[in-house]
Amino acid sequence: MAVSGLNHLTLAVADLERAWQFYTALPGVRPQARWLKGGYLLWGDVWLCLSLDESVAEGVKAGYTHAAFSVSAEDFASARAALTALGIRPCKENRSEGDSFYFRDPDGHLLELHAGSLESRLAACRQRPYEGMQWFD
Repeated sequence: MAVSGLNHLTLAVADLERAWQFYTALPGVRPQARWLKGGYLLWGDVWLCLSLDESVAEGVKAGYTHAAFSVSAEDFASARAALTALGIRPCKENRSEGDSFYFRDPDGHLLELHAGSLESRLAACRQRPYEGMQWFD
């Protein structure tokens, strides 16, 4: 079995209209389709699905589970400024390699804009390994 990358990301939402307004206001998000209980969007090359789900209203949380979206190092500052201009505030401090801006959508999903790659992260980890880190190469 060969996995080639992220196929799509489905986010369970308590209020579809609120989520739709939030996501379609984000710079670079392109609406594709919408129906009574969901919607499809593209953010860069990532297919997002918003799916109305009553369990979200009941307070189901996902901890550090998050979706990270790539942005170039050159565009990071302007992307962050665009989110801040929408009133979006960071909710977590970045402590690893690469610029990151962590924020939450109206349903509490943790999202991240990230400038970096697995290769750049591993190179930084070789310089300063995490506690107990093992290498498999």
